[in-house]
Amino acid sequence: MFSDLQALIVLVLAVAIFAAQVYCLVDLATRPARAFPAEGKRTKKFWAIVLVVAALFGFLALPYPLGGGGLSFIGLLSAVAAIVYLVDVKPAVAPYGRGSGGSGRGRGGW
Repeated sequence: MFSDLQALIVLVLAVAIFAAQVYCLVDLATRPARAFPAEGKRTKKFWAIVLVVAALFGFLALPYPLGGGGLSFIGLLSAVAAIVYLVDVKPAVAPYGRGSGGSGRGRGGW
């Protein structure tokens, strides 16, 4: 009974981590590249590489029917990239809007 509960918890955590990583990748793709260095963050290309690698490890960490079924510890560590993006990078670049069709304003206004 407890092993089934543990397996369910691991599955839910792994899927949540992978979903957060995919969300970060989608959000990153919609942000203008100029926003990252303007806010003192690494480049958009750097974050794309970090998040793609993290999502790959997150997918491999999914239990067997969904993913590779291994690397659960590395998959958990890969969540750090998504967490850093969500709590540090995304709020900093959010005022720049989405894509090149944004308002063209940064934090300082026009």
